[in-house]
Order: sequence, then C-alpha cells, then structure tokens
Amino acid sequence: MTHTMSRRILPTPRALHPWVAGIGSVSVGAEPSEPYVQLPDTATKLVFRVDEDGHRSTLVVGPRTRASYHLGKRFTSCLEMRLAPGTVRPLLGVPAVDLVGDAALLEELPGARARQLARELRHMTPEQVVPHLARTLPDRLSAAADRSRTALLQAGADALSMRTGHVPGQVRDVARELAVSERQLRNLFAEGVGLSPKHYARIDRVHAVLARADDVPWAQLAVASGYYDQSHMTSDFRTLMGVPPRSYFSGRLPDAQPCQAAARH
Repeated sequence: MTHTMSRRILPTPRALHPWVAGIGSVSVGAEPSEPYVQLPDTATKLVFRVDEDGHRSTLVVGPRTRASYHLGKRFTSCLEMRLAPGTVRPLLGVPAVDLVGDAALLEELPGARARQLARELRHMTPEQVVPHLARTLPDRLSAAADRSRTALLQAGADALSMRTGHVPGQVRDVARELAVSERQLRNLFAEGVGLSPKHYARIDRVHAVLARADDVPWAQLAVASGYYDQSHMTSDFRTLMGVPPRSYFSGRLPDAQPCQAAARH
C-alpha cells in the first residue's frame, strides 16, 4: 500500500494530564489511495481540523464500538485530543454515552459548556489550541467534575486496560476490587466513557493485538492479551474489525464506504 497519511504523537502539557489521555496530529498531503481505517476507540476526542481550503472546524468524535473503512478525503491537517475517562461531562455538559458512534461540530452540542468552549476556540489555529486549553481547562474541570467519581472511573478503566505486565481483570473482579456493584460500574462507564466495561476491555485488547501482531506469535499474543486462546482472539478481532487478524494484516479489508459523517473527521 502507498501511505499518504502521516500520524504523530505530540506531548501533552502536564496541566492536562488528569483530563487528556493523549494528543496527536494527522496530515494528508494528497488524495489518499487507500481506505481510511477508523479503529474501534474507547475515547471521545476533540478534533481540530483544517481543510485544504483553510477552513477550520472543531469536532467532537465519540467512542466507536467497531472499525469502519472509508474512501479517503483530502484535508490538510488535523489535531486530535483524546479525553480521559470522566472528562466528557464536565467539559462538554453531556454524558459520554450520548456521543457513541457520532461526530458533530462542537458548537452543535447542546448545553452552555460546549457553546462556551466553541466560542473560545472558533478563531484559533490547531497550534494555538493546546496552550490555550492547558491554561484554562484545569481550573474549569476541577470545579465542574466530581473528583471521587472520576478517580473511581479512571481506576476501573486502568484495571480493564492492557499495559506491560498486566492482563485486564474480569469485570466482576474489577467491581469487587473497587467496592462497587457491577451495575454501579456499568453506570460509571456509561456516563464517563460511553461504553460498557466489557466492551471497553474488548476494544483495548484488540488495540493490543494491533500493536504487537508483528512481533509475537498468534497463540502467544492471544494469551498475553487476556484471551482464552487464539480462537477467542480471532473471534473478538473479527467482531470489532470486520475481518480476522490474518486478513487485516495482509491488507484484505472490508469494502470501503464513501466518506459521509467520517468525512468531517
């Protein structure tokens, strides 16, 4: 495949660390010759986009439960800010579950918080956005957030995530460790992430497979990623990505769809 899309991870200012899970840039220099893959994603993102004609827009892109494949659309640059679990409601005034599978202009979201943020960012370039938010968001979010619920949610998300030397626990075990019921944990995740704890963990495991498939044999990767066996990994991967792992990594992807809602991202 000829890659026309480039991605970079950018540093996250220390002031944003409790609220922002990561910042990255995406750029496309020519009409893409390959499908644009939107991976399953547990995060809600603020996307600051500049089209090839110089038009700027700020989008809110909610969590995605499954991958989608789209015919590319040319644009100049795009800055993506991934919101940490528990950030969506205090920042935007809506529960994360209302944003799942959606992409909308920031100013079109209901509520005063989203409109205020849209007014602040309306005339800024992507390069100006991060320093501005580093100065203004910490105090605003600290005042609006329920810190105890946010801390509980982030502890649950961490326990259900892949990281070095750690295989995610079962939802019932994580709930027990946090001294909440499984129902309370589901409610926390619905409001603060938008996904159920189980689906959050499934997406995270698939991302682990995507990151390590070139380095680890399939059977070993399955066990290391918290699956029962390779068959379980293949089934989960197919459900979320639309094709089994071998097909995906050999470039045999589902048919790409025209960019419609995805074209705004």
